[in-house]
Amino acid sequence: MAIGFVAEAFEVHEISRFSVSQTIVAHVHEQLDIVERVTIDFAATPRAPYVGPEPDSSPIEVNYGSRLLEQLALFSIPDAALYLEENPRAVDDVLARPPVASDVRLWWNSMTPERQATLRELSPNLVGNLDGIPYATRDIANRDLLTGTIAELESTIAREPGRTIVENAKYSLRMLESIAAALEVDARPTLLSLDTAGQGRAAIVVGDLRTADYVTYLVPGMFFTIENQMGDWVDAATSLHDQQLDWLARFDEPRSMVATVAWIGYHTPNLTNVGAIDNAYEGRDALANAIQGLAAVRAGDQPYVTIVAHSYGSTAALMALTEFDFTVDALAMVGSPGSPAKSAKDLHVRNGNVFVGEASWDPIPNSSYFGSDPGAQRYGATALGVAGGVDVITHETLLASTGHNEYFSEGTESMRNFALIGIGRGEYVSGADSHIVVKAAGFMR
Repeated sequence: MAIGFVAEAFEVHEISRFSVSQTIVAHVHEQLDIVERVTIDFAATPRAPYVGPEPDSSPIEVNYGSRLLEQLALFSIPDAALYLEENPRAVDDVLARPPVASDVRLWWNSMTPERQATLRELSPNLVGNLDGIPYATRDIANRDLLTGTIAELESTIAREPGRTIVENAKYSLRMLESIAAALEVDARPTLLSLDTAGQGRAAIVVGDLRTADYVTYLVPGMFFTIENQMGDWVDAATSLHDQQLDWLARFDEPRSMVATVAWIGYHTPNLTNVGAIDNAYEGRDALANAIQGLAAVRAGDQPYVTIVAHSYGSTAALMALTEFDFTVDALAMVGSPGSPAKSAKDLHVRNGNVFVGEASWDPIPNSSYFGSDPGAQRYGATALGVAGGVDVITHETLLASTGHNEYFSEGTESMRNFALIGIGRGEYVSGADSHIVVKAAGFMR
C-alpha cells in the first residue's frame, strides 16, 4: 500500500530508525508548511452563508490531517512514539482542522485493537478528541488525559519556584478539577472531549450516545467557562435527561433511550470579546464536527438529534446550521442575539422544528446584534414558553425564567419544553398560547 511520501520513506532499506524518523518528520513539516501557507488567508476571513461546497482550501486541510493519521497507522510503535513526543504541534494542528468524521472512522477501524490501544496511550489528546472514534475509547483517552494533566499540574505547583508559572498552573488545576467533579455523578457519564489548555473546552454526556434514540446537545453562550459552569451545565443535562425519560414513559415509550450532551466545545466569549463574531466561528465548526461525528459513528442507526442553544451559543448553532451540510431534527434557542440567517427556512432543521424562547427582562433577544432576530414573527419559528404557570398535562407548577440566565433552572417551563422538543414532541410545547396548543394535542382538561 503506497501512501505518498510515507511509503517512499519506508522503501529505503538498511537505514537507522533515527534516520527514518527524521526523514519522515522533515516531510511532515514540509507538508504542514504548505498547508499553512495555503490556508492562512481562508482561516482569517469570515465565511459567507453556506451555498454549496467549501472553498478549495478545505480538501487540502483535510488531506493533511488524513495523511498524518495514515502515517501514525504505518509507523512502527517506536517511530510513532518518537514522532508524537518530538512534534506535539502536529496533533494540535490535526485537531484544529480535523479530517471528516467518516474518514476518521474508516481509519480507526482499519487498525487492530492492539494498535488502537497503543495509539490511545501514546496520544490520548488525539484519540480523545477526534470525531469518528468510538465514544467509549474517547472517554478512556480523555480520562487518562485529565488525570495525567492534573498530576502534572500538582507537581508543578509543588516544585516550581516561578510565581507566574505556579499561578497559571493553579488556574488550570481548578478548571480540570471542576471537570473531575462534574464526572462524579450517579450514572457514569462519558467525557466526550477535553482541551486542557487555556480557558479549556469539554463535553460530558449523560446517557449513552451509542444507543440513544434521542440525543440533545446543550450549547452555552457568553460567560460560560469550564472552571465556573461545567458542573452546572452537567446538572442541567442530567435534569433534561431525566425529564425526557419521564415524558417518554408518559407517552408509552419506556424503552426509548436518551442522551444529553453538556457541550462546552468552544471558547465562550467574555466581556472583552462578546461583541465580536470570532468565537462563534469556532463554536460553529466544533459543533458541526461533533454532530457529523455522531452521524459517522452511528452510521445506519441515526438518532433524533436536537440542539438547545443559549445566547451567543445560538449564534454559533445558527451559523453551523446554515453554513455546513448537515441537518438536525430540532433546534431550540433562548436569549438569542441572532445570526445572518434570515428565517427558519434557511436552517438545516427538519420539518421546521425551530423554537425560540424569550424571558422577561432578558436584554439580549430582539437585539438582532449578529443578524436577524429569531424571535420575530416574520422569522417563522415557533414560540417556546418560558413564563411559568401550570402544566395542563401534568398539572405541575412550572417556574418562570427571568433575565438572561435562568432558562436552564430546575422546574422551569423552559426546561419542560426543552425536554419535549428533544424527544420529538414539539406539538406539546407550551408557547404564546399553551391552552390552544394542548387542546390541539388532545390533552384538554
